[in-house]
Amino acid sequence: MSEQAIAVKAKKVDEVVEKFNNAVSAIVVDYRGLTVEEATDLRKQLRDAGVQMSVIKNKILVRAAEKAGYEGLNELFAGPTAVAFSDEDAIAPAKVLKKFADSVDALEIKGGFIEDKIVSVDEINTYASLPSREDLLSMLANVLQAPVRNVAYAVKAIAEKGDEGDAA
Repeated sequence: MSEQAIAVKAKKVDEVVEKFNNAVSAIVVDYRGLTVEEATDLRKQLRDAGVQMSVIKNKILVRAAEKAGYEGLNELFAGPTAVAFSDEDAIAPAKVLKKFADSVDALEIKGGFIEDKIVSVDEINTYASLPSREDLLSMLANVLQAPVRNVAYAVKAIAEKGDEGDAA
């Protein structure tokens, strides 16, 4: 192999290492059997969620995972492999890929990492079923408002009862 070809491959490995290092999560999938339309739809859904999906050669993935400290992912890099990287929302790729895999049998989630922890398919499915950050904040706001709301209802009821007593 020529030095130029080696340099090109080394550069690709370094680019993938950077993706691994910048990502808060990465999910590895087997996309074999997806139609062009399904693949396009999946990429659009991932893009809308702020996730980038890349099809990368397995040898490059193995070298990059080792350099980035994710050697545990190496067994996942077999067959047609795509990786969904998220730099912001750790759960977004899991949610989108799980939902898509449930509706399209051809997509198979293999595993990945979420916040520097290597996770199995079962763990990815568990994370995918969690409410979004916005939903959790909404739930928290409702829980915090409940006592204040109850006091307001009690004060209103006492005030209305007092008004009825004055009228009689």
